[in-house]
Amino acid sequence: MTDLSERAPDRLPDLATVETPWGAFLAVEDDGVQRIRNIRYARADRFAPAEPVVPDPASSADLQFTTIACPQPPSPSAAVLGEPLQGARFDEDCLRLTVTRPAGAEGPLPVLVWIHGGAHVSNAGDLAGFDASAIAREHGVIVVAPTFRLGLLGFLGDAAAGDGAAGRPANLGLLDVVTALRWVREHVAGFGGDPEQVTVFGQSSGADALVHVLAADGADGLITRVILQSAPFGIRTDRDEMYGKMRAAVGEIAADATTDEIGAVQLVAKQAGSGFGLRSGMSFGPEYARAPLPAEAAVEAAWKRRAPGLEVLVTWTTEETMFYLGTVPKLERLFRVPVIGAIARRVLVGATTRSVYSREGRRFAKLMAGAGASVQVGVFDGRPDGSPLGAAHAIELPLLFPNEEAWSRAALLAPHGAATLAPAGAALRSAWVEFARTGRIGEKRIPVGAGWRGGLTLEEIS
Repeated sequence: MTDLSERAPDRLPDLATVETPWGAFLAVEDDGVQRIRNIRYARADRFAPAEPVVPDPASSADLQFTTIACPQPPSPSAAVLGEPLQGARFDEDCLRLTVTRPAGAEGPLPVLVWIHGGAHVSNAGDLAGFDASAIAREHGVIVVAPTFRLGLLGFLGDAAAGDGAAGRPANLGLLDVVTALRWVREHVAGFGGDPEQVTVFGQSSGADALVHVLAADGADGLITRVILQSAPFGIRTDRDEMYGKMRAAVGEIAADATTDEIGAVQLVAKQAGSGFGLRSGMSFGPEYARAPLPAEAAVEAAWKRRAPGLEVLVTWTTEETMFYLGTVPKLERLFRVPVIGAIARRVLVGATTRSVYSREGRRFAKLMAGAGASVQVGVFDGRPDGSPLGAAHAIELPLLFPNEEAWSRAALLAPHGAATLAPAGAALRSAWVEFARTGRIGEKRIPVGAGWRGGLTLEEIS
């Protein structure tokens, strides 16, 4: 899709119709790409499991210029990412997805399903910064991006596992993702996609969600090819005490509580979950021994059962935690001190990146390969020339989703990385689609360029 900054201020994209077995869907069409936005894939009452629905053109007809997100408090990462939710409409009726496809697509085309990150508390699938138009246009694929419940609306159940008590179930957001993946399998052919060639890719908590789908009951066959970008494997375990304190802080939630009141309670829960080290950076998340997940000790066995025939790419960046540490004023000043600053940055960022991402990510890759999966690992050191944050967490996202206007406000891309996203990320987008078509990336080094340096280094895991 042509960047909004390149259009006349008064020109909106055209609307087109896409014929499907369920009727004609309205779509935003621009520069050879159609985006059918906000298709409802399920319904859910508050704190109730999602109920899948069949595609309905009426569910999205008047929402083609609207970004819908699960209600959420302001994110401390918003400035780093360029205020990605600016202009979004927050609505609990958020179980919707966007289909991005080449205009006039004649299927069946390979399908990529994008699961967004945001610590399980922020973002949405249909943000401008996740606009998949470039991938669809350049490579003739379909991209599906679901939005799902987050924070207290999607996680942190209140009833003890297995006691049959009424209340707030755990893992609703994870179950939403499962429901969306099942929707793709059952319905994407009607939009020109190939349900037998589906690749799921997620970043950060989105990758964490996919890791847990791979362990979930009732999810057999939903993932056969997956890209896990910066999954926080190192903080997924030993969370029960933190969740207990958060649950106690929340207490009972009134049936008529407003979304603002729930947001306020969520902040109370987050504060109660502080003090648990790096785990507190993602205080909300999937809970083990609560449906659909096994007990924590049984997760690796569940992964091994799913591994045969699975095709997996596990990636992380070389300076993941600069995303967080580089915006702490005291550390930012320390990192700028000659000689000592560079050493401190290398030690602190290296240790925390290994602890949260790379060490356990590599162990997961080896476990899955040993159980019969085809696995590659990719280490990404790409960053804009002169970037103060370097190859930080999420740095590859603007290269995969190169909407210049959306990313131009992001401190992550300073000073000038947003200006060349389309050419800089062309090889990376090609590599992701190569994996989506074949289950592996053939080259061992995928460079970035055009005002950027570095790239992705790959290795086979056996």
